Amino acid sequence: MPEVEIGRVSDFFARPVVAGITLTDALKVGDRIHIKGHTTDVELTLESMQINNVNVTEGKAGDAIGVKVPDRVRAGDHVYKVT
Repeated sequence: MPEVEIGRVSDFFARPVVAGITLTDALKVGDRIHIKGHTTDVELTLESMQINNVNVTEGKAGDAIGVKVPDRVRAGDHVYKVT
């Protein structure tokens, strides 16, 4: 499936397992994303996201969002939207 880069991982928090992502394009709950880096390869469907600890249904370019991830990701990893 084609993928479009929509941001980068800026932070990772182990408890709860959450990635901080800085967006360069729009993203909505329900979208499928792929996080890829040197040692990272995670694909998931967004069930929820937060901006400043507030649940939101979508983020736009420039937003810093928090997303629950199933495994460790690293700062600098690329985030792609699977279309």
